[in-house]
This record gives sequence, C-alpha cells and structure tokens, in this order.
Amino acid sequence: MNDQTLFSIFFSAMVVNNFTLAMFLGLCPFMGVSARVETALRMGLANIFVLVLTSFAAWFLNTYVLESVPFLRIISFIIVVASLVQIVEMVVKKISPTLFRQLGIFLPLMTTNCAIFGLAIFQTNRGYGFLQGITFAVGAGLGLTLALVLMASIRESVEFSDVPGIAKGTGLVLIIAGTLSMAFMGFAGLL
Repeated sequence: MNDQTLFSIFFSAMVVNNFTLAMFLGLCPFMGVSARVETALRMGLANIFVLVLTSFAAWFLNTYVLESVPFLRIISFIIVVASLVQIVEMVVKKISPTLFRQLGIFLPLMTTNCAIFGLAIFQTNRGYGFLQGITFAVGAGLGLTLALVLMASIRESVEFSDVPGIAKGTGLVLIIAGTLSMAFMGFAGLL
C-alpha cells in the first residue's frame, strides 16, 4: 500500500503529472476533440467516467483475480478497458445522439487511449489501494479535461485572431499544445 496522501495523489495526477501535458498520453482526443469547449468538456467527462471505472476494475482484478497470475495483468486490463469504452459508447449513443456524432471516431478510440490503459498500469505499479486508485483516476480525468478545455478555449479564441496563413491548422495546434505542455512542466517540482 502506498503512503501518499489523497490530496498529493489527486494534485499530482491532475496538474504535476498531467497525463496529456506532462506525460503525453491521450493525445488523440486532445488534438482531435479540442476545437470546441463544449465538445472538449463532454469528452473530458466521458474520460473521467471511463477512468474511474477502469480504476475500480484494475483494483478488483489486482486484489482478487490476478494476485496469483500477474502475467495476465496486461491482457486483462486491455479487455476491461475495451469493454468499458464499448459500454460508454452505447450509453452515449442512446442518451445523447448529438454528442455521439460530435465526438465521432474519438469516442470508440478511447479504447486505445493510452491514458486509460496507463492509469491501470500506473495504479498497479504504485501499489494504490481502492480509495487511492479512485482518487488517482478522478485527478487524472480532471487533468485530461483541463487539458482538453484549455486547448479548446485557446483554439476558439484563435479563430477570431489574425493568424498568418502558414501557421493556421495543424501547425498552430501543435504550437499551442507545446506551449501548454511547457507551462505545465513548471509544476514539476511541486510534489
């Protein structure tokens, strides 16, 4: 069992070791769904939901199933993440078809989102218990949501700016992402 406080786990996952801006995990939705703040926020909430469910499943598997067969850990996590994302996709499609269309291919791509798989691996390697794992998942999810919303808000405001033609499009998105990443690297010494 890890002896970190819940606050340090939460703050570290959200800001200091932000999955997207410090560890470069989950870049696919970060680049693809961050054109509008509303869509980015919804994708962030879907990520939080999947991360929390993944954390619970990883804790359960590590505690009750995989203790005697640790070599099955990775394949078990892959199956769990893929199943959880499929459930979320079906629920979103049923509850909000508009959001389902807005998220497009990026919702099923959460299955291969390395941030979600990384959460299960990091949680296991750090020896987090149930409450620490859930705290880690919520912090990581809020960090992903923060990165998505920051990127989307900057991209929305840039639409009204006079940007040279050579910097428009993907180039500008990469410059913004790099700048945000450097800004978050400033938090590296806090914990």
